[in-house]
Amino acid sequence: MAKTEKDFIKLTSDPLVLQNIVDLVKDDQAGAISTFCGTTLVHLEYESYIPMAEKEISSIITDVRTKWQLMKIAVYHRLGIVPVGETSVIIAVSSVHRHESLKAAEWLIDTLKEKVPIWKKEIYNDGSSWKENTKSKCC
Repeated sequence: MAKTEKDFIKLTSDPLVLQNIVDLVKDDQAGAISTFCGTTLVHLEYESYIPMAEKEISSIITDVRTKWQLMKIAVYHRLGIVPVGETSVIIAVSSVHRHESLKAAEWLIDTLKEKVPIWKKEIYNDGSSWKENTKSKCC
C-alpha cells in the first residue's frame, strides 16, 4: 500500500528484496539512501491486523517527516512464517544528506517496534512462544 507518491508501506507474506525497496526511494535529488534490514535469527511467525498496522505506520511516517528533511520513505514488513536468514523488515529512507536518512531510519525502526501492532512468535525446537515488545504488545 502506498501512502503518497513519496511514502511506501507494505505488509506482505512475500519475501522482501532490498534492491526493490531501495529503488522505490531513489530520487535524483537524494544524496543518501539509508536502509535497515531486520534478519530472522530464529524461525519467526508474524501476525497483524493489517489496516491498523498500515494506519500506525502512516502515522509514524508523518511524525518522522516533522523531525528530518526526507525525500522518500519505504517501510515493508513480512507477515506469516519467516525462516532463519530471511528478512523480516526493511526500512529505506532517502534524503539530500546522510545525517537525516540515517537518523530517520533508526527512529523509524525503533518507533515501529514500539507502536505498530505486529506480533511475532518465535518458534523453537522445544515449542513456541509469542514475544511482546517491552513498551507495547507488538513487533
